[in-house]
Amino acid sequence: MTLFADLHLHSKYARATSINMDLEHITRGARDKGLGLVGTGDFTHPTWFKELKSKLEESPEGSGFFSLKGERGAPKFMLQVEVATFKSTPKKVRKVHHVICVSSFDEAQQLNDLYSKWGNLAADGRPMFGNRPCAELVEKTKQLCPKAVVFPAHSWTPWFGVFGSESGFDSLEEAYEDQVKHVFCYETGMSADPGMCWRLSKLDSFTPVSFSDSHSFWPWRLGRECNAFSDEVSSFDDLWTAVKKKDSKKFLFTVETDPAYGKYHWDGHRNCNFSCSPAESRKLKGICPVCKRPLTIGVEYRVEQLADRPEGFVPKGAIPFKKLLPLHELLATVYCTSLSSKKVMTEGTRLMNEFSSELNVLLEASRETLLKTTDEKIVDAILLNREAKIKVKPGFDGEYGVPQLPQEALLCEKPAEEKPRTSQQIRQKSLGDW
Repeated sequence: MTLFADLHLHSKYARATSINMDLEHITRGARDKGLGLVGTGDFTHPTWFKELKSKLEESPEGSGFFSLKGERGAPKFMLQVEVATFKSTPKKVRKVHHVICVSSFDEAQQLNDLYSKWGNLAADGRPMFGNRPCAELVEKTKQLCPKAVVFPAHSWTPWFGVFGSESGFDSLEEAYEDQVKHVFCYETGMSADPGMCWRLSKLDSFTPVSFSDSHSFWPWRLGRECNAFSDEVSSFDDLWTAVKKKDSKKFLFTVETDPAYGKYHWDGHRNCNFSCSPAESRKLKGICPVCKRPLTIGVEYRVEQLADRPEGFVPKGAIPFKKLLPLHELLATVYCTSLSSKKVMTEGTRLMNEFSSELNVLLEASRETLLKTTDEKIVDAILLNREAKIKVKPGFDGEYGVPQLPQEALLCEKPAEEKPRTSQQIRQKSLGDW
């Protein structure tokens, strides 16, 4: 049985996160998705840490995995947090987000004691550490907790990715300096996939991993990117050893959304409703034709800046990946409606119940079985998705990409071209945003 793991998410104590991101809702969402292991998120937040200690128990003892007390079976939890470091340099202010995973509450407490000297842990589930270089974070963390795993989060996003166009570095060695010896993996983020990262030979010694960075328990967010492990992986040490060694017998593949679905794939300006490819951006010299200000440079452009290999290169021993859009995105596209519409929610829930989980629907269910359960056009979309054949209008500057299907594949009349949104509409959040 495959163990699907999503080890980067947030609790209700992080900013811009659903108030329902508690252990009970995360458990429900993980079961719907088909995840066997999820991160707790935010173990540095004092209130959340108390809740984790009161509601979780190690299961089995010594594994570094935790379960809700009184609950049997999936999902299990791993203690995890995302932190932000800021450091002014002659070139720019370096702003980098990092994920940290530990195997015990004792380790988490030791790190909380240290980090509380660096910043206000109660202010946000994702604490911010000013005047703190990446290398110092890793060095001090590993000195206190040698088993702790530290890696860069959403590595390519413009403002807080280690390779980001706005505040990042050109290599992991530049970012983590002499402490790069303790960093063995990096999170690709939604706007990139391993195939894009393989174009950089300097990343060959590191393992790409993929997690959701979810701010809600909805199945189109939680587990939208995750890693697949064999059932031989039954502990914290097993999992991270498999990642470090790129053990293809234990670390089977990563699940990725199409990079174009990510919010920072192309260059553009959200408020100007303008986006463009890297080639077009270069012609424009990085200037928005609408407002005449510099564009937000996206991930595809940044990868091309740093790449020393052609598209399609696959390093020896690389862990494979599968591209999948979330089920509810497929349904919303086929029905020409929103992610949180009653029609999408009802059909999504029915399919997840019928096949035990969303990942079973997306990866395993046969055409014949699906046809007995839902409309043929939905079946076609699921199978096209499985083959990574659904086109996506690229996301940009914080705007998600949009899956696109031809009219004959839809169960509706295709809506007219959307008008540019007002700034008030852009600020407003809907259920789908969480």
